[in-house]
Amino acid sequence: MAQRARIKLASIDIDKVNQICSGIKDIAQTTGVEMRGPIPLPTKKLKITTRKSPCGNGTATWERYEMRVHKRLIDVSADERALRLIMRVPIPEGLNIEIEMVDV
Repeated sequence: MAQRARIKLASIDIDKVNQICSGIKDIAQTTGVEMRGPIPLPTKKLKITTRKSPCGNGTATWERYEMRVHKRLIDVSADERALRLIMRVPIPEGLNIEIEMVDV
């Protein structure tokens, strides 16, 4: 069976996610391995609403905070040379990356 490396990227900063995706895409093109993606997964929106007033008196004014978690999925053929180059890509702080081997 053929194996693939499934790379999952997640971050609150979309620029970091896109930067790593383009770096992996460049590596896949230079090594000539088959690549699928980056597949955008649904963005998780974490919302918190709090009262502005600390004591509870006064007008009912609210502050709304939102954090968005952007995710991408990339499948790359399991070529040893390509995977070594992908492992050496500098990962910025605040970006979560998971690499797992999947049978296709």
